[in-house]
Amino acid sequence: MTDRTRQDEIDDKSAPLIEHLAELRSRLIKSVLAFLVGMVLCFTVATPIFNFLTAPLCTALAERGQDCDLIFISPQEGFFVAIKVSILGGFMLAFPVIAAQPWRFVAPGLYRSEKNAFLPFLLASPLMFLLGASFAFYIVTPLAYNFFLGFQQFGAGGEVVEGVPGAAPLSVVFQGSAQEYLNLTIKFIVAFGLCFQLPVLLTLMGKAGLVSAEGLRSGRKWAVVGILTLAALVTPPDVITQVILFAVVYGLYEISIRLVAMVEKKRLDELRREGLLDDDDPVFEDELEREK
Repeated sequence: MTDRTRQDEIDDKSAPLIEHLAELRSRLIKSVLAFLVGMVLCFTVATPIFNFLTAPLCTALAERGQDCDLIFISPQEGFFVAIKVSILGGFMLAFPVIAAQPWRFVAPGLYRSEKNAFLPFLLASPLMFLLGASFAFYIVTPLAYNFFLGFQQFGAGGEVVEGVPGAAPLSVVFQGSAQEYLNLTIKFIVAFGLCFQLPVLLTLMGKAGLVSAEGLRSGRKWAVVGILTLAALVTPPDVITQVILFAVVYGLYEISIRLVAMVEKKRLDELRREGLLDDDDPVFEDELEREK
């Protein structure tokens, strides 16, 4: 083989790789452009979006007869609040486009059966994130802010400052920073949105054979430890929110076990229909035992 022929073969093999890299670059550019467009659109309506996000806090304050007032503690804080609102809103608006790019990148290399198997997970992921974000915003966040605001101390019925004759009763009331409130609310939304991806992730791993229902059952005690650690890290230091997050995520873990078991049963049924698995196979016997 001449050097010329060998060089031609190398060029033929490198051409598909270059084409794949070019395709990947175009998909990444489209994702970034979609995010930037969504961010710009949300920046133009950042104030209404922020007002919507303050609803849980305003409701909790209204129940206590207080005004819903947030403050800026630095000149640039208002700008950064608008930027953070725009980033969150832009990502949510652009998520369908962003999620579609990896799918369109890998889809040409998949068989029809593989496409049909993977597509439901692609559709379920944003729905589960939206469900988790809604659960955080409408249920968890109001409970958390009610808990936090319960530590206020009003002067009318509060303590008199000791050692200061004639001093008025001490008042300790909420005067929140807009940026701090937004950071905490976004933390709730993102944390619960990501935690609700657990069934999608584990079921997909089960379909790929990376995890099994039996393995998930035997790992329950480690799952409990991991979920408790997660709840302590991603939620504020109040017991109510941590218990809610633990209960929800552990419930999703148990649901994931059922979903993985269903995937495994379907895979075994397909193997039996194709004649690749006998009824006396140890795998089949273990499956029968689990069904009992």
